[in-house]
Amino acid sequence: MKRINTSIMVLFLLIHISCNNSKVELIVSKNAVEAQYSSIQEALIAAKEIKQSDNNAQIVINILPGSYHLQKTIEISSALNGLEIVGAGASKVSVKGSVPLQLNWKSLNEDIFVAKVPDNLIFDQLITDGKAQILARYPNYDETAQYWQGYAEDALSKERVASWKNPVGTFFHALHKGRWGGFHWQIVGMNEDAFPILEGGHQNNRGSKPHKEYRMVENVFEELDSPGEWYLDHENHQLYFWPEKNIDLQKMKFEASVLKSLISVKGTLENPVQNISIKGISFENTQRTFMEAYEPLLRSDWTIYRGGAVFFEGSENCKLENCEFTNLGGNVIFVSNYNKGLKIAGNNIHECGASAISFVGNASAVRSPSFQYGQFVELDKMDTISGPKNELYPRECIVENNLIHRIGRVEKQTAGVQISMAMDITVRHNSIYDVPRSGINIGDGTWGGHILEFNDVFNTVLETNDHGSFNSWGRDRFWHPNRRIMDSITTANPDMYKWDAVHTTIIRNNRFRCDHGWDIDLDDGSSNYHIYNNLCLSRGIKLREGFNRVVENNITVNNSLHPHVWFVNCEDVFRKNIVSDAYQDVGLLSWGKDLDYNLFPTEEAMIKSQIYDRDMHSAFGDPLFKDPKNLDYSVAENSPALALGFVNFLMDQFGVQKPSLKAIAKTPEVPVVVDPLQRKIKSSTLAWLRNKLKGVDSNEEQSAYGLNSPEGVIVISTWNHSPAVKNNGLRKGDVILEVEGVKTDKVLDFLKITKEYQSKGEIQVLVMRNQKELGLRIQIK
Repeated sequence: MKRINTSIMVLFLLIHISCNNSKVELIVSKNAVEAQYSSIQEALIAAKEIKQSDNNAQIVINILPGSYHLQKTIEISSALNGLEIVGAGASKVSVKGSVPLQLNWKSLNEDIFVAKVPDNLIFDQLITDGKAQILARYPNYDETAQYWQGYAEDALSKERVASWKNPVGTFFHALHKGRWGGFHWQIVGMNEDAFPILEGGHQNNRGSKPHKEYRMVENVFEELDSPGEWYLDHENHQLYFWPEKNIDLQKMKFEASVLKSLISVKGTLENPVQNISIKGISFENTQRTFMEAYEPLLRSDWTIYRGGAVFFEGSENCKLENCEFTNLGGNVIFVSNYNKGLKIAGNNIHECGASAISFVGNASAVRSPSFQYGQFVELDKMDTISGPKNELYPRECIVENNLIHRIGRVEKQTAGVQISMAMDITVRHNSIYDVPRSGINIGDGTWGGHILEFNDVFNTVLETNDHGSFNSWGRDRFWHPNRRIMDSITTANPDMYKWDAVHTTIIRNNRFRCDHGWDIDLDDGSSNYHIYNNLCLSRGIKLREGFNRVVENNITVNNSLHPHVWFVNCEDVFRKNIVSDAYQDVGLLSWGKDLDYNLFPTEEAMIKSQIYDRDMHSAFGDPLFKDPKNLDYSVAENSPALALGFVNFLMDQFGVQKPSLKAIAKTPEVPVVVDPLQRKIKSSTLAWLRNKLKGVDSNEEQSAYGLNSPEGVIVISTWNHSPAVKNNGLRKGDVILEVEGVKTDKVLDFLKITKEYQSKGEIQVLVMRNQKELGLRIQIK
């Protein structure tokens, strides 16, 4: 074997680190040449020289066991096409964006120690023995706290800021006022009123004031008051640290993060980087990036830093497999602009600051783009050509068999997998959990064709609100924030949604559980979806606005369909599903194209839909799940769901299947199934002809409405255009006592009777109004 000797001492002096005498082995298979190097950068330089003389040379860089601290980002261009970088295994090889620290600790007091650091060293992540420590903060870190791992309303109060000797440099973190993600600022000065001057707040595309309560500050010396906290005085080059009890500081290994990115695979559309393979490496210890420049992702709620620990741009048929990613301060894997055929598989991603895997195209590829919620390109100026404008977007990429958990540790508008301005992305067999917002997020309709299958996504939306384990937006060309305008333009152009959502996105064979939003949340114009064979364990399926969503053969445990603000011509389909409650509709103008052959838990839940001439072939009853205590919700052979056309689907293929990752992956908590009959104990508000009704439940209501007994149906609110309200019909506060002479003790009684008279279009009712009985003839269609 040919050996090329490099001065290890010189290497140490250059990058101020030691690689534990580790070596990098470069093999050129065509010429059977082998050589060893002392750094990855050296091996890459040698590989590039070989490629220059023989472009067809097949080169493998074997990274032998050890820790490799990078001085700068590894850059891979098209000059290295076909290169393989193979680590000895993620448990044996670590590539780090940190430098080891040689520290001479001195005691500041009985708890805090201080040490000198190099003059040019500035960092915001301190790692000891492989674990990221806590930057001095208020309130103190609490793993059990839901927001920011500890939050306080007075985090930036005038009194608290006044207690800090030098507030400049303090980071201020707060959730969005509506908890739609988070914001981050840094104090850059103080104004005349002794209040902080803040810089930042650009990390969310739906601007708001910071949340009054869910806020936290860090990087404050005076807040260094608990074990595990540290603070860097970069002006005086002093590091302060409060260690855990019974810790020998001299035996601990300290590292400081100095790089934002570890590997950059970067080519162009005209000259792409091709066939690069990276595997068997642990990537660790990059800087946080929340104060970097961000860009809006069209009209979604996102802005994003276009960067990551591993970055791909202008690549074809590359692979990133069997690696581990941990203690990374920002985005983990970022796939930017043109990329084709990238495979990301078998990786373990955890304890990272922002999103795990992001596919983000270039806005120049979008026709008539808008970038803020309230923006809209006028129709006479709108590009009406379907599809992308250029090729600067990811397509035909695969995310498979990855374990993604405990990401978004710093940034909150994040996802396990983020897709925006991309096409034909497949996300399969991934386990994603313990995240602050969505597990999988599709930020817009451009340009669809994605396949999401066999994923296990749960413990999501843990620190935010109004979101889902799967979330999407569709604020594309056709979408307008004014409902009246959008009704008009989409009625005139019924296929307008296909201009951007060109291809159908498929969501199938997944298991979702979101206890703080919806299991599946298609928001604001999300269109052209086929959703089937999904097990939803908590909050059901929400479809807001959009067009052409086909939802079939799904199971919603303890919940149902949430149809929000559907259009008259939306063409939505909901059939052959098992639901556990009545539909939870809001603001509907139409009930879509087809809702039928669904199994409801009770007759009352079913009739609520049937009064709108929907679900006329549906049924109600116990679905007879085989083994729900072990998360097997397939139904027995005598289940009434099978007679409606429901078909059992696999219950044991969700999530990561790679044996080593499956062995450590969590699974969702088994839901406690609520008996549908128990839901009748207290009446919930129910919509009927756009009016809200509920049953009389208590003696208090009986007294309030002047009733003789606690029976009847209360009209909670009315819609002025409802046929039952027009022509001096029902009013808010009426209590319906009889329909066509038959008593209506409960809401179910009322729905059954009105259904019988649906064809006649009117009914005679007896109501209690202002504590007097009154007969009315009202229209019901």
